[in-house]
Amino acid sequence: MEEKSFLDRMLGHLRGTCKYYTGYPKDLGPSRVIHFTSEREFVQLLHQGYPVVVAFTIRGNYTKHLDRVLEEAAAEFYPHVKVLRVECPKYPGFCITRQRKEYPFIEIFHSPEQVSLGKLVLSACSIDIAIQS
Repeated sequence: MEEKSFLDRMLGHLRGTCKYYTGYPKDLGPSRVIHFTSEREFVQLLHQGYPVVVAFTIRGNYTKHLDRVLEEAAAEFYPHVKVLRVECPKYPGFCITRQRKEYPFIEIFHSPEQVSLGKLVLSACSIDIAIQS
């Protein structure tokens, strides 16, 4: 049996966590989720060479579940994947460029160096997350 790629394992973990998260507190240590402050910081993260999972969110009660999922995924895949959270009301310009109207949503970005090396890598993939209340 062929071993799954790192990206497949990460996506599987995100899907599994979103679907089966029970709410029991876990000791994940310090938060590994990076909070968006500028596009320059985002570009610097991309140039570090790791995939960046970006969660475009609006702060509210219904996103608390997603926050826990992001924390768990960030702890699980640190340092191989960076997880970035963007609060769209604070940074509307960055969110509008994604041309999406429903929030929250997640996109995965890869370093420009990975693409230029000829690897089979998508520049950005989208994952829609249905938040269950």
